[in-house]
Amino acid sequence: MKKLLITVMSLAMLATVGCKNKNAEQNMELQQKVDEFAEFTLTTDLSVLSEKERQLIPVLIQIADVMDELYWDQYFGAENRASLDTLTDPAMKAYANIMYGAWDRLDEEKPFIPGYGERPAGCNFYPVDMTAEEFEALPDPEKKSQYTVLRRDENGALKVVPYHVEYAEKLATMDSLMGVAIELAEDAGLKNYLTERRKALMTDDYYQSDLAWMDMKQSKIDFVVGPIENYDDGLYGAKTSYESFILVKDEKWSNDLAKFVGMLPMLQQELPCDPKYKPAMAGAESDLNVYDVIYYAGDCNAGSKTIAINLPNDERIHQQKGARRLQLKNAMQAKFETILQPIANLFICDDQKDNVNFNAFFSNVCFHEVAHGLGIKETVTKHESLREALGNQYSAWEEAKADICGLFLTTKLIEMGEITNCTKEDAFVTFIAGILRSVRFGASEAHGIANMMCFNYLQDNGAFTRNADGKYVIDVEKAEAAMKSWAALILEVEGEGKYDFAKQYAAENGKIRPDLQKDLDLIRSNNIPKDIRYNQGVKALGL
Repeated sequence: MKKLLITVMSLAMLATVGCKNKNAEQNMELQQKVDEFAEFTLTTDLSVLSEKERQLIPVLIQIADVMDELYWDQYFGAENRASLDTLTDPAMKAYANIMYGAWDRLDEEKPFIPGYGERPAGCNFYPVDMTAEEFEALPDPEKKSQYTVLRRDENGALKVVPYHVEYAEKLATMDSLMGVAIELAEDAGLKNYLTERRKALMTDDYYQSDLAWMDMKQSKIDFVVGPIENYDDGLYGAKTSYESFILVKDEKWSNDLAKFVGMLPMLQQELPCDPKYKPAMAGAESDLNVYDVIYYAGDCNAGSKTIAINLPNDERIHQQKGARRLQLKNAMQAKFETILQPIANLFICDDQKDNVNFNAFFSNVCFHEVAHGLGIKETVTKHESLREALGNQYSAWEEAKADICGLFLTTKLIEMGEITNCTKEDAFVTFIAGILRSVRFGASEAHGIANMMCFNYLQDNGAFTRNADGKYVIDVEKAEAAMKSWAALILEVEGEGKYDFAKQYAAENGKIRPDLQKDLDLIRSNNIPKDIRYNQGVKALGL
């Protein structure tokens, strides 16, 4: 009996040890994931700003922090966020703060906190138990608005609630701070924009504030704030997420890019597709500018970090005034030096390693944003918006368009002698190395699916091969041909609103294949960071 008891106790002890070992392994894996985000301090030369402009920045940071709180509510929910305070594992808590929740954005949104299942496709925009039939039966047309959430009334029926009502308490704090910011703003354009944006955030009508933002040409400070991108809404691709960027303009780099604005109508006509998918271009007030970013908050700070901005998203503004493309140079440099260069050293063949350089990376990213504004805005058949026609496939295909058409624009401008600080070979090699960087963010959301469709198309069409050492060798001639045919296909899918084709093609080709997965595993084993996380705020800026 005693012997049996010892055996039972031993088994129990082994189970306990096994459980502890498993937990230890999970903790180590999470710590490794945290460490894959290299720390980077966001700062810039604030001596170019006036005293009032320097006073304005801390106020803008406080407003951005309200956007951050709102985004937590939208993506993860206030109650869920409160539960993170009970976490005792520091790595788990740190990773939850990077991901803004319990789901790993860089690993197909798998849950990494015990007790959480799959991420709700509609986040906190819709009731988790809402059915498609319920949604379709709801007669309120505002259910599809970018600026409403769906909730249940006291009888359990669906109802539509505007953002400014759902988030009234936090928006009241924002409104008060905006008043302070408006008083401090010296630049007339910035003051007008802040005034209009303040109204917009309290009414959910952003049209006038978007126009005011387009007219803001001289301010050294830029402030992107509000519900903007719709990537988190996996149900209908409609609801927008709160975010904020605070930016300080780099006058020299901005002036160098200014000449390209007047070339946009010509570049539109150069796109390699059927003429019906590239109508005459409106919106001559577009601009290209370069900034140092000094603060991220909300959606743009979750998971992988944005390094360029193309806004507004309102197609009415595109037709009337165009769009603004903002390049975040210090964030780009951090990613290039910390991530892309080490990946290129690992995977690009020796003869082409020097073709990977920051100037090519900057141009590819810059013209990715420009390409968002090119192409067609309505389908040629039903004349409906591309967002309506392609539904939940729109974001991935639009990102794919920007990827490949941005590369096309860069190579075209090099060919024309307008870009002189890098070569076409630089552009292609840097672009392909760049996919190895960005696809590590995962292939479960729009950017990741776009990356994989592009990578797989280029590979299938001979744009690159591997040498005996397993390193990538880029065939510039085949890469250029593949670039043009892929761009033509994407522009046709958008122009015709081919939803069924878009869905099937993405399902088949928007995935990481086994050979690429081996490359990604090797990158990880070499401890190359996946992305960056920021040390930011008043203290980091020395204010």
